[in-house]
Amino acid sequence: MNYDVIIIGSGPGGYVTAIRAAQLGLKVAVIERENLGGICLNWGCIPTKSLLKSAQAYEYAVHAADYGVSVSGEVKPDFTAMVKRSRDIADGMSKGIQFLFKKNKVESIFGMGKLAGKNTVEVTESEGKTTKYTAKHIILATGARSRELPNLPIDGKKIIGYRKALTLDKQPESMVVVGSGAIGSEFAYFYQTIGTKVTLVEFMPTAVPNEDEEVAKQLERSFKKMKMNVLTSSSVEKVDTSGDKCKVTIKTKKGEEIIEADIVLSAVGITPNTEGIGLEEMKIVTENGRVKVDEFYRTNVEGVYAIGDIVAGPALAHVASAEGID
Repeated sequence: MNYDVIIIGSGPGGYVTAIRAAQLGLKVAVIERENLGGICLNWGCIPTKSLLKSAQAYEYAVHAADYGVSVSGEVKPDFTAMVKRSRDIADGMSKGIQFLFKKNKVESIFGMGKLAGKNTVEVTESEGKTTKYTAKHIILATGARSRELPNLPIDGKKIIGYRKALTLDKQPESMVVVGSGAIGSEFAYFYQTIGTKVTLVEFMPTAVPNEDEEVAKQLERSFKKMKMNVLTSSSVEKVDTSGDKCKVTIKTKKGEEIIEADIVLSAVGITPNTEGIGLEEMKIVTENGRVKVDEFYRTNVEGVYAIGDIVAGPALAHVASAEGID
């Protein structure tokens, strides 16, 4: 089948681009291998903010008297209910994208998409069936995933990534969060607030190292006031998962120490999803692991564009959306 525009990936870059292109009168298809809305709506921005809101509501209830509100009875967090609320909100948002696609006549094609020649995309469905589609313009918006360190292999049980942190069966008593960027800091705050003993480990001299220095210092003060153990200029050297708890060896400014925790959350950044989408076969130029594009997001191959986390620039949802509209 032939389209004016095919977009691989339905995250904030892909779905916004698709709707805008359809509104301009183009025939559009979006290829998605998992859930409409991508990581941001399903496993990132939206569900994490839901957990943060639950933590904030709990915090307000605990300190209700400070606001002149009297609360009788015990106030305690319901971890399972918080996780369910987060997942329900994410599911609702994904269904919202489905509605918007239908309203704007954007076709959804589910499967793994890859470039397969000039103006051609091949989609492999979960059962293995492959179908080829053509379009004058193809936009790569495949996003990114958790980066994995060699000495911190994610097993999904004791050493986890952000997805598992959103869907744990029960609240851990203790947790080591490795990396204090946006993802690590959000989870550290959420779990510490609801009663998990959190140790936040950051390799750089300050927490949230990509933010303004004053912001970083204030956040660090706030975390310490919560009694969170914040270790900056520190690194996780190894994790022993052989026992009931993880034994985490951390190299700090004062020397090496071992901290025991139920869970280790690896939040050390992201890796662009550039594998298996036909870049090498089409000889599309990459630079520092990301697709190289010009000021109009064109790759070196005519008719192929790239936006979002797979190109240089801030890995932010609204940036991807703006790039798509541009």
